Amino acid sequence: MDGVLYDSMLNHAIAWQRSMQKFGISMTAADAYATEGARGVDTIRMMVKQQLGRDISEEEAQRMYDEKTRQFHLMPETRIMPGIPELLALLHDYGIEMGVVTGSGQRPLIDRLLKDFGQYLQVEHITTAYDVKRGKPNPDPYLMGLKKAGNLRPWEAIVVENAPLGVRAGVAARIFTIAVNTGPLPNASLLDEGANLLFSDMLGLKQAFIENRDLLQL
Repeated sequence: MDGVLYDSMLNHAIAWQRSMQKFGISMTAADAYATEGARGVDTIRMMVKQQLGRDISEEEAQRMYDEKTRQFHLMPETRIMPGIPELLALLHDYGIEMGVVTGSGQRPLIDRLLKDFGQYLQVEHITTAYDVKRGKPNPDPYLMGLKKAGNLRPWEAIVVENAPLGVRAGVAARIFTIAVNTGPLPNASLLDEGANLLFSDMLGLKQAFIENRDLLQL
């Protein structure tokens, strides 16, 4: 979702920094990009352990994540990533279904997904942080995504990811994984996690599908 469908990662990075500061946690924009895709509560528990030297419960982490959510929704609405509407229309024309596997679970974000992409996306095909106990980089979110899509096998799907942890999760689920580097991280951070292909933006991915559209008919 974030960094693939929406150009939203800068807002998330700012919200992470502002919210965690309230709890005595120093989180940089680089930290936000590097941990993107993981469940928010998992990121918080990791940061608290690293910086404050204590373990916190998932319930306490959730209360901290609620503040991050509040900060995010104070910011301007993010735009759809350039190239996404055309890409989804192309895939839809060839009968390729869309699912979303996100580390978020915020209802307003799910509602926006359905508003923006309801012609391509069913709510049953959205996997959130609350559908799994282990988030990315574990394979569990993508395995759940396969299940929600109709018990697909790994080779019947393609993962599109922008974050290292997400790429690692897709690869661990044995799904062909395309990395799109829409953020500030080096390409190596995605390729080193095992991405099968790499594009610099969604427009490049869209163009690749157009140039190979004959393969979509197989």
